[in-house]
Amino acid sequence: MMQYSESPRDALAEGRAAQSRSHQHVLMLTLALTGTIFIAEVAGAIITGSLVLLVDAGHMLTDIAVLAASTITAVLMRRKPSNRRTWGWARLEVITAAAGALALLTVGLYALVESGTRLFGTADDGVRDVGLLLAFGILGLAANLGSIAILFAQSHDNMNMRAAFLEVMNDAMGSVAVVISAIVMMGTGWDGFDAVAGGLIAIVMIPRAIGLLRKAVAVLLEETPKGLDLERVREHMERVPHVIAVHDVHASTVSTGMPILMAHVVVDRGLTMEQAGAVLDQLQLCLREHFAVSIPHTTFQLEPEGYSSDSAQDLHN
Repeated sequence: MMQYSESPRDALAEGRAAQSRSHQHVLMLTLALTGTIFIAEVAGAIITGSLVLLVDAGHMLTDIAVLAASTITAVLMRRKPSNRRTWGWARLEVITAAAGALALLTVGLYALVESGTRLFGTADDGVRDVGLLLAFGILGLAANLGSIAILFAQSHDNMNMRAAFLEVMNDAMGSVAVVISAIVMMGTGWDGFDAVAGGLIAIVMIPRAIGLLRKAVAVLLEETPKGLDLERVREHMERVPHVIAVHDVHASTVSTGMPILMAHVVVDRGLTMEQAGAVLDQLQLCLREHFAVSIPHTTFQLEPEGYSSDSAQDLHN
């Protein structure tokens, strides 16, 4: 029996560390901008009595928490793998994304309930200064657009950055709702539109939060990477010369851009080391280039025909 693990971890860790440094800088800048606007919106909500501005400020508080966690994650992901953490802190980006999605979902549900309560309630919760509300909405929108510009280029790098970008995007939607709410109230005099705008923010927030949470949970449950058909992978691997069967195939994702695959490969009995090396080369090439999801990190256990162990499963499983 021969075991082989192709693991270019050092180069991968260096590349991720450089990327994390860049992420750290943009996240810190976005965090500072968001924190400043949050303070302004809290003051504005107290002065104007606006629900939509209060909900947007609450959403922005969630953004601050997520951005702070994302910044810490970017710092920790720069650390190299160790004997204790063989993947470094890469998985932390998924945990951060999941926590951010849960927080965003909670705020969205609260905003939806509170909007309904204010819209259909009997209490007088009208906006005291619509003009000031409009000014705060424009200020928040300008800040959000600035944050979007800062984060956009790296928004698809990993789930951590994606979570931060979606938070800022949702904030921009909220600021748009604040501006529209103020304009409508100026034109119609109907204060109830403030509650409607608050509900619209919630409707935008909830589906995005659920989508991000679903992706994070899929990684945490070590589901097969989306777009990778393990049956096709198995069939393709079994067409490699000297390969008799492939079993115990497992594929998962450590973090964004880090899919891995492990498999037991039954080969002809009596293979030479050179032949075994050729088999491994072809298997690696198969996983890197022949499928929509390229898997650079693979671990194959070669087993001579007839080999069995307590841990081996039926070849047809």
